[in-house]
Amino acid sequence: MARALALAEQGLDTTTPNPRVGCVLVRDGVIVGEGWHQRAGEPHAEIHALRMAGEAARGATAYVTLEPCSHFGRTPPCADALVDAGVARVVAAMEDPNPLVAGRGLARLRATSIIAESGLMEAQARELNIGFVSRMTRGRPWVRLKAASTLDGKTALENGVSQWITGEAARRDGHRWRARACAILTGMGTVREDDPQLTVRDVPCERQPLRILIDARLELPSTARLLAGPPILIATAGGNPIREAELRAAGHEVLVLPNTAGKVDLPQLFRALGARSLNEIHVEAGFKLNGSLLREGCVDELLLYLAPMLVGDAAQGLFNLAPLSALDQALRLDIRDLRQIGDDFRLLARPRQV
Repeated sequence: MARALALAEQGLDTTTPNPRVGCVLVRDGVIVGEGWHQRAGEPHAEIHALRMAGEAARGATAYVTLEPCSHFGRTPPCADALVDAGVARVVAAMEDPNPLVAGRGLARLRATSIIAESGLMEAQARELNIGFVSRMTRGRPWVRLKAASTLDGKTALENGVSQWITGEAARRDGHRWRARACAILTGMGTVREDDPQLTVRDVPCERQPLRILIDARLELPSTARLLAGPPILIATAGGNPIREAELRAAGHEVLVLPNTAGKVDLPQLFRALGARSLNEIHVEAGFKLNGSLLREGCVDELLLYLAPMLVGDAAQGLFNLAPLSALDQALRLDIRDLRQIGDDFRLLARPRQV
């Protein structure tokens, strides 16, 4: 199963909106076939493994990181393919959270006397497909907020200068996280300060994630680098129909999602992104939008790069959060990973569930 998970990870930035899945076929203690799902619409992991194994699949055990599908989508059911190949046993890391499958694949196997089990290395399999699981169970993507700061928690100097707080290795690592996401999201504050492209550049990537801008009043200038290249998605609160029409005419998508305060309704936005089959959203924004996302419970994970430098109180902070009167009001985090990347440190943390 560990080998199947390693295979699945090869589809980290290519399988969207499908899950990342690997499969290993073993007969008499020898691997006879293996494969991984590469792109949506192409054969699933089980099919690649069965093709490699040929007749050796008969009587074999299939280790697959996700329950074999039991429905017709863009490809035929993998459960039927395993039955037809004559495998004797199927071990899935986890059941498929997709309501179209949800145990039916394993039931289909058991109905033909194939031994079917699940739960082996389930935690690792869920982590690999955390966005897909989120979309299937909560109706919205997994939202990962990335930020880079000094050790005293500052993201830019008082005059707005922020390039570069972290070193080249950390910036390249950040692009790897961009590459695995379905979309990269930012706000107008970041566009004003940095005029970003929001593209994957420093690492190999055969597909560019969708670029999303939160722009409540549609202030995006026509000269913004975001408007170069493929169309972007813009979430706004409305009130600027002329600019909205201009952006739509240029091929960009505009979602009008106002809340009662006249800003973009963030929870509604992420529900809309889930309906668009987006699994993971990578956020790179300023401290105001960062704070709003945290306050409204939209952040699932923090990806923080900490540079070994101090710049003082006057510099800009990470999150625009309300002042607290007691420490028990603080947002507590569970640290999932901490490692050094070049001269900097990378911290992966999640808001603690109460």
